[in-house]
Amino acid sequence: MNRRNFLKTSAAVPALTLPFVPPAPSNSNSTNRKLLIYGGDFDRGFMKYAALLTGKENPKICFLPTATGDAAGYVMRWFETCADLAIRPFVQRSFISSYNQKTSFEEIFTSMDAIVVGGGNTLNMMAIWKAQGMDLALRKAYEQGVLLGGGSAGSLCWFEQGTTDSRPGDLSTVEGLGLIPTSHCPHYDGEGERRPLYWSKIKSGAYKAGYACDDRAGIYFENEEVKQVVALNPESNAYFVSLEGGEVQEKKLEKSILPPAWP
Repeated sequence: MNRRNFLKTSAAVPALTLPFVPPAPSNSNSTNRKLLIYGGDFDRGFMKYAALLTGKENPKICFLPTATGDAAGYVMRWFETCADLAIRPFVQRSFISSYNQKTSFEEIFTSMDAIVVGGGNTLNMMAIWKAQGMDLALRKAYEQGVLLGGGSAGSLCWFEQGTTDSRPGDLSTVEGLGLIPTSHCPHYDGEGERRPLYWSKIKSGAYKAGYACDDRAGIYFENEEVKQVVALNPESNAYFVSLEGGEVQEKKLEKSILPPAWP
C-alpha cells in the first residue's frame, strides 16, 4: 500500500463533532454491560468520564497494572492522577501470594464500580490473567454491570484480536477476551505502523472489521454497542474500519469533546 496515498484517503472525510452530553443513566432495573476504551494511556479526562459512566457519586475504581508487571512507578502515577478526583482509587496487583491476599479476584472485581487496565505488554498480561483466572473474574464483573476499560493494552484486551508490540521485531497480532466481538487497533495516530498494518489485516481477512482509536480518543460501549465516542481534543478521533467490495473503508465516528476543564 502506498503510505502517502493511504494517509491522504483516510483523512479526507471530517468527523462530525457533537456537543458533550453525558449518556443517559441506565435503567435501575436492568444490568447493562459497560466498556470504555481509549487509544493511549489513562489520564484525568478519561478517568473523570469513567467515573461519570458508573453513575456513582464517589465510585471505587480498580487499576490493573498487569501489563507492566505491576510496576511501582505506574501504580504511583495512577494514584497521582486520581488524587483530586471524586473517586476511590484501588490497585489490584497480579504478582501476589496466598500470604498477602486472601480475597479472590472475583470477589474483588465484582465489588468495584469500575476496573481500568493499564498499558504495557498485552501478550504477557493475557497469559497472566488466564493463569490466575483473572480473565474469568473480569467477565463476571462485566456481566454484573461493572464498567471495564483502559487504553493501549487495556483496550486491546477486550476485543477478539488486534495489533500489538508485545513481541520482538515487528508489530503482530494478540488475541483478547472477545467481550467486543470485533478487532481493535489502539495508538492509531501515535505509532506510524499501526494504521497500515490494521488495514492490511482487515483487507486480507485475517481480522474482522473493528474499531480504531487515536491516543486521545475513546469509545464507550453499552451491551457491546457503541453508545458514545469522546475525545480530549478536536484532532483526535475513533474509527470503524471494515472491508466493503474488497476495499478497506475507514469511517470516522461522530464524537463529543470532553469538557476542557477535565484533562
